[in-house]
Amino acid sequence: MKTIFIINPCAGQGNKTDALIDKINRMSYNDVEIYITKAVGDATRYVRGYCRTYGGARFIACGGDGTFSEVLNGVVGCDDAEIGVIPIGTGNDFCRNFISDSSFEDIDAQINGESVKCDAIRYTTETDKGIISGYCANMFNIGFDCNVADLTSKMKTKPLISGSMAYLLSIFTTLITKKGANLKIDMDGAEMHRGKLLLTSIANGCYCGGGIKSNPLASIRDGRINVNIVKNVSRTRFLYLFPYYMKGTFLKLKNIHKVVHSTNCREMVVTPIDGAMRICVDGEIIDAGRSRFEICPEAFNFVIPGVRKKNIALDKILV
Repeated sequence: MKTIFIINPCAGQGNKTDALIDKINRMSYNDVEIYITKAVGDATRYVRGYCRTYGGARFIACGGDGTFSEVLNGVVGCDDAEIGVIPIGTGNDFCRNFISDSSFEDIDAQINGESVKCDAIRYTTETDKGIISGYCANMFNIGFDCNVADLTSKMKTKPLISGSMAYLLSIFTTLITKKGANLKIDMDGAEMHRGKLLLTSIANGCYCGGGIKSNPLASIRDGRINVNIVKNVSRTRFLYLFPYYMKGTFLKLKNIHKVVHSTNCREMVVTPIDGAMRICVDGEIIDAGRSRFEICPEAFNFVIPGVRKKNIALDKILV
């Protein structure tokens, strides 16, 4: 199978792309190509066009979760396509769901690794420009987390501020205003929440924000969406809970059910009571209205670098 490295030249402030391109070019494999994206959305356009013209290939997304998401939206529907990731972006959260025998940055391991089936979440949202739909590999965030992600994207462009530092600075800056969301949330046809909340995360994978284990019960293989609904808690309460939230241990705290409702579903609908909301989709922000989310079991083939045998034991590679 042909391997095509889809490289986002802006990922991670562009610090690693030149070295990566040089390293790929020095490999001795014959059936390998490089495609450098030209703008936002270009990876989806290129991959979709390639699959329609030539059929499947192994597409390695070289960037962050946004680049990976674009490649995913290009391959969905092409059963013989595979997706890998070389995490040179800021968040790189999807690949944190796996334990690999070798680094995700190992080019040889990406070319020779086997793939496993993973779920995705399909979303459809109403906007002023019409209906937008697509697929998400990792997580949606609405409310506080989305506001933090929005500010992080601005902060990380500043000199001397790394991705993790930008995220932490954004958390405490956003905490000052503590702007959440005002939503109606329905899951599998039943109303689960109506009113103000701090945040909700709609997850396929466990991690967001560059390693925050916000949804420890999520699994990319269980055919379910994992949802957290966090009440509009005080700043003091938030600061107490945040270290546990980062580590993914908050659900073990006493009486946490009074603050966080964590559950699974197959389909959910989120309606902004105030008429509009912002959603963070795998790290990328969109303006949205009423939105539907549904799980798509085994939607794509994900490459596990360094795993070379068939019938992979999933408990050996999933975190």
